[in-house]
Amino acid sequence: MKPVRPPGRAGRNLPAAIIAGVLLGGGVLAALLLFKQVFIVIAAVAVGLSVRELARALATRHRRVTQVPLVVGSAATLVAAYVGGLDALLVGVCLTAVAAVLWRVLEVPDLPPHVGEGTSAPGVALVRDVTAAVLVVGWLPLLAGFAVLMLAADDGALRVLVFVLLTVCSDVGGYAAGVLFGRHPMAPSISPKKSWEGLAGSAAACLVAGSLSVWLLLGGTWWAGALVGLGAVVAATLGDLSESILKRDLGIKDMGTLVPGHGGMLDRLDSLLAVAPTTWLLLELLLR
Repeated sequence: MKPVRPPGRAGRNLPAAIIAGVLLGGGVLAALLLFKQVFIVIAAVAVGLSVRELARALATRHRRVTQVPLVVGSAATLVAAYVGGLDALLVGVCLTAVAAVLWRVLEVPDLPPHVGEGTSAPGVALVRDVTAAVLVVGWLPLLAGFAVLMLAADDGALRVLVFVLLTVCSDVGGYAAGVLFGRHPMAPSISPKKSWEGLAGSAAACLVAGSLSVWLLLGGTWWAGALVGLGAVVAATLGDLSESILKRDLGIKDMGTLVPGHGGMLDRLDSLLAVAPTTWLLLELLLR
């Protein structure tokens, strides 16, 4: 039997991760340059797959998340955000949450309680399910909606390109610096492979990429780009750590296996979701 190539020092199958990253990035770039509205379709599919992964992950702790209203509502929310702006995004998120809650409440009234939660507290199980659904809505369609808000601007394709570029630079810069120089763990109880040296690499990459991309692509000043880059690296790091906390609590390594070398779709989107509202806000404030 051919031996399986072990993962790299940072815990990834590096060749598979690179190939998957290039293919995903190429698809997003092509959509933005050729017909930017296709990005909404890509975002809706990615969020839908992430809903499925997160629902399955939560099921390991006996949380029943209704996927149909969440997937449909998420897609509708992203379209509404592109057409109607921030107010439409917030309304879409609220309606999706209400639909998910009602769907769960109106399923089968006499559903048995979750395994391991006893037979005397079906109401408690219902509350936990509803809370899980609200978590999904607040994490996936809400945060992804800010990427669509950037897309709706006149220079929206370029804004989204800057947002994706900064997130990639944070990931790649942190990975490279962590592998080469990582000696001091940043949060060993949450994500053992993250180091302060990796964070410094992410910051350096994002500061340079932000300064250049905002100046060259959006006509902003270099210092505005540096601020956007700094915000991106902080948000990306917090987003990655937040998902690591959830996965550790659920007792799983990855949310799925869809993206080779990366895990599931949500494992690939965790930083992007966190960076989207940060980048949207900073660009709105600094490029007026």
